[in-house]
Amino acid sequence: MDESASQAALSIDAVREHYHQMRREIAKVIIGQERVIDEMMIALFSGGHVLLEGVPGLAKTLLISSLADVMDLSFNRIQFTPDLMPSDITGSEILEDDPTTGQRAFKFIKGPIFANIVLADEINRTPPKTQAALLQAMQEHEVTAGGRTWALDRPFFVLATQNPIEQEGTYPLPEAQLDRFMFNVLIDYPNFADEVAIVEHTTGSHRATLNKTMNAAAVLASQDLVRQVPVAENVINFAVKLVRATRVGSSEEAAAAKEYLAWGAGPRAAQYLIRGAKTAALLDGRPTADLADIRRLAWPVLRHRLVANFHAEAENVNKDQIITMILEEVAG
Repeated sequence: MDESASQAALSIDAVREHYHQMRREIAKVIIGQERVIDEMMIALFSGGHVLLEGVPGLAKTLLISSLADVMDLSFNRIQFTPDLMPSDITGSEILEDDPTTGQRAFKFIKGPIFANIVLADEINRTPPKTQAALLQAMQEHEVTAGGRTWALDRPFFVLATQNPIEQEGTYPLPEAQLDRFMFNVLIDYPNFADEVAIVEHTTGSHRATLNKTMNAAAVLASQDLVRQVPVAENVINFAVKLVRATRVGSSEEAAAAKEYLAWGAGPRAAQYLIRGAKTAALLDGRPTADLADIRRLAWPVLRHRLVANFHAEAENVNKDQIITMILEEVAG
């Protein structure tokens, strides 16, 4: 093994060790939910954002704050409410007196978006105008206010939670906002054994202390390493074919898409499938991504990028079922 290959191997080992350390720390306060934690970790190491969805009381906020606790990064929580304004997120200018000169000047006060990890709690409880305040920050890692552009610190990771749309007092997220999220992660009720353990763990006097396992430099180095993971041409082709199969009216549309979808996924879906597959391979200790990684990540990448039609609603066919049918149709 040459020197560069040896260094790469050491870097991969270091990333995997960080990953397992984080898993161990989070397990001190979060019982079960292994799939949810894995998908959040994959998005973090991929440099993507996560929309976490589930009914109230499933520890969505606790999971995200625990992830922030095990990382030596700045963290802000924004509670989204119907009266929240865009400036409450990005920041605003105030007129300030200079005691030395007696002159007045505008000063920009940074909002809570200026942090490495931002928890957008119950994002669908605020109107679309305020939700859109996250758009530029999530995509371009910068905020424009008062005619100036302010760069956000790296890494920048948005974790948003939302309750199901059918609940009262919620606003559907615009498609442009949804597309900025790498994953839409669904969190479900725990099984019986996990729920018993949760009750025992949370009703006693013990309070777990979480140790820091990664700093900003380590996160950025891990994200750079992910981009270097090679991907075979057939894996890229499969990811693109899978995304194109969701597009209604195209020559490559799957039968399930034609029957149940009104709108399919855009090119960003294939990009996130490949980035996620690279990360999954890296965290699993494999040198390259494979078709199984694409299939594994199809649901969190695609479910929020597809629009079901009335036929799907009438037959009570959900988007995860549609994705499963499309996966069965598309040959890898």
